[in-house]
Amino acid sequence: MYTAQQTAANPQPPGSPGAPELLVGMDQIGKVYPNGTIAVQQVNLQAGEGEFLCFVGPSGCGKSTMFNMIAGLTEPSTGQLSVLGTTPREARKQNEIAFVFQEHTLLPWAKLLDNVTMPLTLRGVPKKARNEEGERVLELVGLKDYRKVLPRQLSGGMKMRASIARALIARPKLLLMDEPFGALDEITRQTLQDELLGIWRQDQKMTVLFITHNVFEAVFLSTRVVVMTPRPGKISDIVPIEAPYPRTDEFRTTSEFGKYVRSITEVLNH
Repeated sequence: MYTAQQTAANPQPPGSPGAPELLVGMDQIGKVYPNGTIAVQQVNLQAGEGEFLCFVGPSGCGKSTMFNMIAGLTEPSTGQLSVLGTTPREARKQNEIAFVFQEHTLLPWAKLLDNVTMPLTLRGVPKKARNEEGERVLELVGLKDYRKVLPRQLSGGMKMRASIARALIARPKLLLMDEPFGALDEITRQTLQDELLGIWRQDQKMTVLFITHNVFEAVFLSTRVVVMTPRPGKISDIVPIEAPYPRTDEFRTTSEFGKYVRSITEVLNH
């Protein structure tokens, strides 16, 4: 099993000399719910600055539970978890973590600019400054011309772009994405994959952790693919994707891409 980043560009584990700064450290993490359900067990993982990790595994294997622990929304039952050198809750208080869910969670009565700037509004940022940031992130996701539009007037893909913009407005160091493209059609999904990689590559210090059930999506996006076992969720393998960026549609048709997909699928099926 690969437990450290082993790409051609950076073979060292996160946090070691010459390697990315360690952002997320999970040491023997476990989560048991009050009803006795063991969601995850003995999870060991390191994620470094600037990485893009995709998590794949069967439904109910604890992927979302793991993300909720990293985000500081729930506590591990066992083990040690650090995020940005502190506790997840403290990192979240410092606005260093952003979360994008499968559902867009936009406020239906608020115009797009107001939806996107909501995190800054809650922090008391003056209107002029937050609107400038809102314009910046809306332009980043291609929605600047829709800033005065209500969510019901947007397509599913546009709503997801808006959710990503809202997450990016606080300039987070860690972006957690829980199946954000799962409900979209394949053409829209691939378009957003391309756009997300473009945004991530612009901010080389932002780390993205991304849950998906789509192995093709995981291979296309990530520096490493984390493969989870059925419940209780454990990490069965971590597969480095050594294909260089930028990745285009051509990559999806290569034998290299197919080899990664087959390899990860075989791990999932065992």
